[in-house]
Amino acid sequence: MKKSHVTLQFMKRTLPPLTALKAFEAAARLGSFRQAAEELSVSQSAISHQVKHLEEQLGVELFVRTPRAVELSPAGAEYFPIIREAFDRIADGTQQLLSPQEENILTVQMYSTFAVRWLMPRLHTFQQVHQDIKVRVNSSQMDADFSEHGIDLALMIGQRRRSGIHYEYLFSPTMLAVCSPRYKEKSDLEGRRLEWPSDLSNHPILQVYPSANDWLVWLEANKVDDVDPDAGLRFDSYDHALKMASRGMGVALAMQPYVAEDIEAGHLVDIFPERRVRTIGHWFVTYPKERASIRKIRLFQEWLKDQIAEDETLAPLIDPAMAAPGVAEG
Repeated sequence: MKKSHVTLQFMKRTLPPLTALKAFEAAARLGSFRQAAEELSVSQSAISHQVKHLEEQLGVELFVRTPRAVELSPAGAEYFPIIREAFDRIADGTQQLLSPQEENILTVQMYSTFAVRWLMPRLHTFQQVHQDIKVRVNSSQMDADFSEHGIDLALMIGQRRRSGIHYEYLFSPTMLAVCSPRYKEKSDLEGRRLEWPSDLSNHPILQVYPSANDWLVWLEANKVDDVDPDAGLRFDSYDHALKMASRGMGVALAMQPYVAEDIEAGHLVDIFPERRVRTIGHWFVTYPKERASIRKIRLFQEWLKDQIAEDETLAPLIDPAMAAPGVAEG
């Protein structure tokens, strides 16, 4: 009797070298090989070598190199948020493993731009009042997965869609087209300035590709059909797009409350003040329904709503009914 031989094949992960990924992530995040080298305590040539090695392994160009700077290629721009997210998750998981698990630690997940441009400058007021609660901010471009350990609540923009999740309405933002004051005074190749939304067809658009639908909503609301928002530079966050707009690189779409300080400081101008458009989604505090009675979550939610009520730049309600907590379908 012949013995039967069974060959078991296992799927192997295709993972580039960690050193090369670290070099790419640092260079992409900082926008500079030199700064990446300083952060990682290696030479600039080492960063360049590791990035080149990664490009050869992947078979794609991750950066567009110019004499004065490096910029992410389209492939690099798509790869960067994935790698950054992976490193953030590893760092957060390591911190949670090494830190004592205390009931008074509140982990809040939100998009990076909201954290940097709105929440962080105000967070000290919560800590002053509730000194026994330590807030840990976890920034991510993805919506929270509450099945993962460690996330207490999340701030997100969208709709009430997930069952088992409590959605506490915060505000409904508006979108506006912005650029630097100096850029607004420039003329295009045909000698025209930015006076009407249709004039955008002759100017570089700064796109935030994880929120690519925002430009489409704004253009459709303003009856503009000959502008391709994906034809210009693309970024993974509003923060990056707005910084490039303030440097005169083109026109960005801004969302309140991200841009209030830039406009007040004169770094950016609202090009078409009468052409602001409300977003399709709304801002919510979200958390599993069974956590509604947890003290640290309740206190942070109350504080957050008070802060929003005091911010005059935020849009009023579209429908007062939105303010009432709702139940997701499904």
